[in-house]
Amino acid sequence: MNQTEENEDAEELLKEDEYAEIPEEVLNEKELEELKGIEPKEVEKSVVESWEPKTKLGREVKERKITNIDDILDSNKKILEEQIVDSLLNLKIDLISIGQSKGKFGGGKRRAWRQTQRKSQEGNIPTFSAMAVAGDENGHVGIGTGKATETLPARDKAIRKAKLNLIKVERGCSGFDCSCSEPHTVPLKVKGKSGSVELTLIPAPQGTGLVVANELKKILKMAGIKDVYSRTSGSVRTSFNLIKACIDALKKTNRGDGK
Repeated sequence: MNQTEENEDAEELLKEDEYAEIPEEVLNEKELEELKGIEPKEVEKSVVESWEPKTKLGREVKERKITNIDDILDSNKKILEEQIVDSLLNLKIDLISIGQSKGKFGGGKRRAWRQTQRKSQEGNIPTFSAMAVAGDENGHVGIGTGKATETLPARDKAIRKAKLNLIKVERGCSGFDCSCSEPHTVPLKVKGKSGSVELTLIPAPQGTGLVVANELKKILKMAGIKDVYSRTSGSVRTSFNLIKACIDALKKTNRGDGK
């Protein structure tokens, strides 16, 4: 074996050790359930059927006294059980890329897990964070974050919080050169802020698409918005604040002032 082949083998071993703890690509909900041999819809249905509500709101939903999620959101009732949302909506789940894998010269691939670690007498203790978005692509969306010592528990916490933080988003056709009757964009110019990030969503005509950052496209798509312009300022590379600023802007679509 010559020197070149030895160097290539060493690089492959280092690469395998580097990504041994965390998968390079994150599987979505459907792929994870298919690996277990169970269909996702069957899992959700069985969980809802075996659900025993612990809150008054949960019992009303279980007894079918409340059949519309908008009745809950419009009355500002606090949702404390994720099964309430599962029984009223057909939600889709996605993960936001908030972390970065290791790579040469710091240029690793973006991934859904953000890894940190703290030092103790026993050694380094790693912690994983995840951010999830849940929505029905019809005017309802929510985000949540989760943190755990392993990746899958962090993902499950983030998905649960995303369901509990669900908000209602008003949509319309308010582009200056669009006169269709389909609700495909934000009803007015809205501004959102989180930390140093300021985000403005501007109505766009049909066919424009989502002129926003890649991670914001996941949020707006889950909310059912198909066309929008955007303007940002501040430390936009901070994914947490960028996503929170987008949610803050979407909340203001119900207020009517956009401020």
